[in-house]
Amino acid sequence: MSGDARHQASRTEFRPADPLGTLDNFHHPLAITTLAHVLIVFAIGIRVVMKRPAPGVAFAWLLLIVMLPFAGALLYLLIGERRVGPERRHRIDALASLLGQPGGDMSWADLTDVDWSRQPRAAAEMNQLGRNVAGCSTVRASDIELYSDPEKVLQAIARDIDSARTGVSMAFYIWNEGGGADDVLAAVMRAAERGVTCRILVDALGARPWLKGRQPERLRAAGVQVQPALPVGLFRSFIGRTDLRLHRKLVVIDGAVAWTGSMNLVDPRMFKQAAGVGDWVDAMVRLRGSVVAPLGVTVLGDWMLETGTPVKALAESVGLHRVKPHGTANIQVVPSGPGETGDGLLQMLLALINAAHEELVLTTPYLVPDDSLLRALRGAAGRGVKVKVIVPERVDSLLTRHASRSYFDDLLGAGVEIFLYREGLLHTKSIVVDDSMSMFGTVNLDMRSLWLNYEVTLFVYDRDFAKKLRTLQQSYIADSRRLDPAEWATRSAAHRFLEGTFRLVSPIL
Repeated sequence: MSGDARHQASRTEFRPADPLGTLDNFHHPLAITTLAHVLIVFAIGIRVVMKRPAPGVAFAWLLLIVMLPFAGALLYLLIGERRVGPERRHRIDALASLLGQPGGDMSWADLTDVDWSRQPRAAAEMNQLGRNVAGCSTVRASDIELYSDPEKVLQAIARDIDSARTGVSMAFYIWNEGGGADDVLAAVMRAAERGVTCRILVDALGARPWLKGRQPERLRAAGVQVQPALPVGLFRSFIGRTDLRLHRKLVVIDGAVAWTGSMNLVDPRMFKQAAGVGDWVDAMVRLRGSVVAPLGVTVLGDWMLETGTPVKALAESVGLHRVKPHGTANIQVVPSGPGETGDGLLQMLLALINAAHEELVLTTPYLVPDDSLLRALRGAAGRGVKVKVIVPERVDSLLTRHASRSYFDDLLGAGVEIFLYREGLLHTKSIVVDDSMSMFGTVNLDMRSLWLNYEVTLFVYDRDFAKKLRTLQQSYIADSRRLDPAEWATRSAAHRFLEGTFRLVSPIL
């Protein structure tokens, strides 16, 4: 080999290696995409950590961002934070200043003068907790009637509306045409035609099919004000979360009567029959007396937040000045949602569970608890409380079904009894503690209800109502199958894998 050849070979042999193969590969689309993904994960990861969400929520989002390049980051920017938008934030602040404790021109002193010496100590402690963490005091002298027959619920609401003289205010997540729901609609139209101020607020997403139909225009033609709540759209997603939903079910009439509970304005015989889960099974309460005031404030506030109508212009038609004590029940109304109560509702649920000494019975359609709720339920069973959880055997969401069942092992292992309701989709949200205190309302025991939805929950400190609600729960148990721990342990590996997978992302479902 000549000297020039040997010199050239030597230069080639000792050339430093390019770690990317060649420097030109750095400009390859795959390399650029990978680098962009890494930078986005790093940037969003820092934001997630700085926002300090619950560890389970933070982990779920970080996992989603890593596993779904770009799409995961986009999802986080759209729905990863509890942004309510600057205009809504301003209205919430204005509402709080007008309707705090005491609110506006109203005095709550008489309505909240409860004789706690006649109540369990835990009830007084719950009241104090609610005042401190949610700004909600218990009101005395209220009457509460429990309804579980949907046909009777719709008939009774229609009768109450037919008796209205000044104002009917309604807020619902879903409104669906057909059956008894149309009787309620006809009653609202009759009320408006005789001069009653009628307002209907429905969630823009939950009631979207109804809003696109003919009934809203018929109502408006009769003089009824119909307003979608929390509209969705691409532009709105950049100033606030689009998955924050109005999940309340609430009717307030003349400041004299109110309705709330788990039931949307639907006739179960006409609602989601193709879903294959049977009729939805709900319960509602009809309320009179002092409790109508905080419920009236809630529906008034919702309308004000959506329309910007001054509160004082709404108060008279809602009838807050006509509220009078009636009945013997003490009830604490807790409206909740982004910008309203923080984690106040969760704290109250934990306190209620921890107050149980003998028996704790819960019904919920969707059971996706966070770590604190799961520990509270297991802890109650561990200290000897009989804990019974009643959930539907079939639900309308495959994701939620598997996520919910991923918690069964933890609960069964702690001694919690789980009952699978077989006669439809059990939708009632209730808790009864020792036949003395209860929770009833619109909130599911999942993170969406506790953190993202606008809900309304009643904490009822009344033995008579607790016993009636417990009787209803027992009727659900009679139509349920008790889950046998040994049988549950034999389920397939495929089901276990699905449950574990959905559990990882359950904090953000």
